[in-house]
Order: sequence, then C-alpha cells, then structure tokens
Amino acid sequence: MSAMQKLCLGLFALLLPQFTYAQMPAVVEQALVKQAVPLDAVSVYVRQVEADESLVAHQADRSMNPASTMKLVTTYAALDLLGPAYRWRTEIYRDGELVDGVLQGNLIIKGYGNPELMQHDMWRMLSDLRQTGLRDIRGSLILDDTYFSPEQIDAGLFDNEPYRAYNAIPNALTSNLNSTSFKFFNEGGRVMVQASPPLPDITLINQLQPVAGACGDWRSQLRYQVQQQGAQARVAFTGSFPASCEDKYLDLSLFGHARYTYQLFREIWQQLGGTLADGFRQDVLPLQAVRLSVHYSQPLADVIRRVNKYSNNLMTRQLLLTIAAERSGRPGNETNGARAIQLWLASKGMIFPELVIDNGSGLSRIERISARHLGELLVHAYASPMMAELMSSLPLLAVDGTAIRRLNGKPVQGRAHIKTGSIDGVRALAGYVLDEQGRRWVVVFIANHAQAGNTRAAQDALLEWVYHQR
Repeated sequence: MSAMQKLCLGLFALLLPQFTYAQMPAVVEQALVKQAVPLDAVSVYVRQVEADESLVAHQADRSMNPASTMKLVTTYAALDLLGPAYRWRTEIYRDGELVDGVLQGNLIIKGYGNPELMQHDMWRMLSDLRQTGLRDIRGSLILDDTYFSPEQIDAGLFDNEPYRAYNAIPNALTSNLNSTSFKFFNEGGRVMVQASPPLPDITLINQLQPVAGACGDWRSQLRYQVQQQGAQARVAFTGSFPASCEDKYLDLSLFGHARYTYQLFREIWQQLGGTLADGFRQDVLPLQAVRLSVHYSQPLADVIRRVNKYSNNLMTRQLLLTIAAERSGRPGNETNGARAIQLWLASKGMIFPELVIDNGSGLSRIERISARHLGELLVHAYASPMMAELMSSLPLLAVDGTAIRRLNGKPVQGRAHIKTGSIDGVRALAGYVLDEQGRRWVVVFIANHAQAGNTRAAQDALLEWVYHQR
C-alpha cells in the first residue's frame, strides 16, 4: 500500500461517524462464551444520549422477550399520558339513612385502580370515616370494581403458580397488593411462621424443620400447599428452613380481590370499634348513593418508583389498565391499554412494529420489543420533561432496588440507573450509565435462551465497559 493510499484511508477513518462500533465488546463476548450462551441469543444496544448513532448494535433489531424491562415502556407512557401528578382515587358512599352513627343500609367502596392502596391506607381511610360518627353498618359492604375489566383472569397462566403474589390479576379495587406476607424465622430451635396481615380467614399449618448449613437458596427447601375451604384458606408449609437464615418472606395471593378487600375492611373496621351486619357483594354504585369521603393515592411519579425499583408486576398491570380507562374508554382492559401506548409512541415518532404488549409488566411469554427500540425509547425519555421522574424510578446500581447486589465496590457503583428483567429463559437490563468522563449512555442487554440465567457476568461486563469508554 502506497503512502498516499494510507493517507487516504486515514482521512476516511477520521470522517467516519463518531459511533460506528457495531460488534459485541470483547469482554462481553468472552463472558458469554464462558457460560456457553451463543451470541445469536443476545441483543445489545449502546448509545450516548446525545449521539445520533449507536456505539454497539449487536442484533439490535431482533424481536426479543424483554421480561421486566418492558416496565420501562409502560411507566414512561404512564408518566407522559397521565402526568407525573396523576392520583388515583377511592370513594366511599352510603346507600341508606345515617342517624346517630347507624347506617340503615349499605356502605359502598368504589375503586379507580389505585395500585398502592395498602393496609395502612385502608386504616387511615376507615379511621377518617369513623371520625364522621359512623359506627354501625346495618347492611352489607358493596365493592364496585367496574372501572377495570381485565381480559386475563387466570392467575396461574404464566407459570402455574396461581397463589404467588407476582401473578395477581389487576383489579380496580385491589388493596394491599391482594397479598399476605408470610415471615419465616428461627426462634428457640424452631422455625416460626407469621402471616401479615393476620386475617382469621387463614389457617396456618407449620411443619417446617430447621436444618444446618448456609442460608443459600432457602426458598428451594420450602414447600407450600393451599386448600380453599369456602371463605377460608388453609396454608401448609413443609420442608426445611436453614437455622442460619435471618428473616425471610414469601408473599401469596390467597383470595380474590373482593373477598380480600372485604376481609381487610372487616378486620380494620372492627378494630376501630365499628360493626358490619352482613357480608359483602360486588355491584355497581347505586345512582342514589351519597358520597362520604374520597381517598387519593400518592402521585404517579412516586408510585412508579416502587414499580421500577422493586419490579412490581401487579402495580404495572394496574398502570396499563389505568392508561386504557383514561385514554381509550372505560372499563380499562389490556387491549385498549396496549393500543393507547402504540398510538402514543407513534405520536412521538417512535414506530415499533415488533412491539407486543400483553400486560405491560414483562411477566409474559409473548411480550416483545427490540433492543434498538427499547434503547431509542430511553433516549427519547432522556430528552423529555419526564426524564428526571423516569430515571429516578430505576434501581441505582449497587445502591437500591433490584440492582442493590450488582457490582458492589466497582467504580460504576451508583453511576447507573438500570431496570433488570428475569423470567425463565430471559435475562435483560436496560437503563442509563454515567461514564467516568461524565457522559450519559443508554444501555440495553437482552438474552433469550435456555442458559440466559448465566448471563449476569456478561451484563456486568457491559456496564463496566461502557463506564470506561474513552
């Protein structure tokens, strides 16, 4: 090659776009090869937020199952479509005369999809109701959850685990995430189990035995069986629990939303000195009902921090149905929620033909998006007024949420806001990395393969590689 040819090639190289590195970084490829994960099972997209081109785009256009990184699509859409100050409401009505603290009729609670109506919220809501003088309800508790009409009603459809709290079906009047939390701990040489809230409708059978050894994968040593007996649930725990374990928790959804809300209402109402003559039923709010109070949720911007930092599936599904009800008409369902998000994306110039939204949470076998389009969504979000709210909702690497145990003590610690995703055969992460020179990058990694669970080292290598970019 002549000197002139070398000079021309050198000049041509200088004229190339700044970001043209399309191949998988060597350290990431090595980590994948070591774990026997084929490169064609992985998509990677890396782009500086202010650049027009990507730095890495390995199989970036392939349609992939993103697991819980799909929550980025749902939460960003919710922020923009509903507004960060959006609040859900829960209304209480009476249908009957109220005289001297006695309601000669029914009490009605109408829900509008609040994803975080927790036990303490119910306590405050009913305590405020007691302050109005209401004491005795001579009728029934009526629950109106007609604001949503979810299309999927089989809680065991995803993995045949219908009682696991992460599989709970969305509902316009869900309370306490429709969940009972079982705490396991060692005391006096025995394994103890406590249920919270301690509803009398739950019969607890504890046959757990303490064993020696490290805590490790304690969950695989423990089994549970649920038997429904009318309005009661019998939960039996068998197997073993390591004596070295500190407190551990397992959340189960044992009842339908209406029955659980009724049980929680009844217990709190009785503790506050109130009475309820009859049981409950699901029905539409009567036209003649008189409103007694309204409870408002925290703002959406605060709610999505819990959604993304702890990857809460039920709350995300509530978000999707809220988008549907507010933007496509009531009652809200998954199809209308997905359609509203697709229209919103198109209005922003983001055309994602491969996008499939099932329930918006990533707890799905059919949801799809490409690494490139998920990355472009994050770039778009970074330039939007919602940037600060979305980014602050993501787990901070090695600091909190689902990323608290990732890359601890490494230079990139605390410099990446990353949403992770994990279901059988899928591992993913997506978010933002602030490199050592103070530049912000969008990073997306998605693996769809039987050995996807072995890609954590490759994901971590990618984050560190981006952090050290020159």
